[in-house]
Amino acid sequence: MLKTDIAKGFKNIQTEICHRLSEADGSGIFQKDSWTRDGGGGGLTRIFTGGSIIEKGGVNFSEVYGATPEKILQSFGIREKSDFYATGVSIVLHPFNPHVPIIHMNIRYFEMDQGLWWFGGGIDLTPHYVVAEQAQWFHRQLKNLCDRHDQSYYSRFKKWADDYFFIRHRNETRGIGGIFFDRLNDKPKDILYKFAEDTGKTFAPVYTELMHQNKNESFSPEQIEWQKIRRGRYVEFNLVWDQGTKFGLETQGRTESILMSLPPMASWAYNYHPDEGSEEAKTLALLKKDIDWINIM
Repeated sequence: MLKTDIAKGFKNIQTEICHRLSEADGSGIFQKDSWTRDGGGGGLTRIFTGGSIIEKGGVNFSEVYGATPEKILQSFGIREKSDFYATGVSIVLHPFNPHVPIIHMNIRYFEMDQGLWWFGGGIDLTPHYVVAEQAQWFHRQLKNLCDRHDQSYYSRFKKWADDYFFIRHRNETRGIGGIFFDRLNDKPKDILYKFAEDTGKTFAPVYTELMHQNKNESFSPEQIEWQKIRRGRYVEFNLVWDQGTKFGLETQGRTESILMSLPPMASWAYNYHPDEGSEEAKTLALLKKDIDWINIM
């Protein structure tokens, strides 16, 4: 399968997702921002504005190539110089209502001219308030996705997400996880592309359902403050631990597109602890690795 065919498929997924999100929000629009990378390639950043449900969001497509930075070569254990090619779709959405969760999705393909290649990606959910029924439903959708391709995928990639989306300095997960996979090349390229493509196509129906379930929930100023604190944790993970952010910056990617994942407003309260027995405390207690969300109810 040609890399240009993979890029074309990913770009079609970007278009489809933007259409579905605009339709579900009802009032927002996507602004298009085409960009080029000095070292080779470019992309299309689509930023959501004027929404009634989504406060800030981005659905980004990129296709970049060129000389692989020395630091990246070293991380792969490669000594000789080599060019790289990478394409993918990356999404982060931050809602107005604290009862609507933050969501992230990414699918990507990477290759080097010496023959190395792989797929990566996943979907993970970051509720400001964890609702067990919705967490269970979310994970069931991801299990269904995985089972269509390989019965081992969900347990493998759910564990990978738990370990990856972990804020080590806080000893808490970023949210309720999901699935995460990286450097996947153990099957033919066209087979793994179908899994990555299906991951991308699963995103819109899952998130629009969660939007509709929660968009009309009432909320208080105190809950908005909690939302800002949880957004602060999201920022901490993305800037300290996220490998995609680091890769983008180290390969001279477009900074504005890379950092579109950050929320419009966040806060950090010194030594904050929610009141015992509060909904905030209950959520914090569920931000742990290895929770069996499928069987939580």
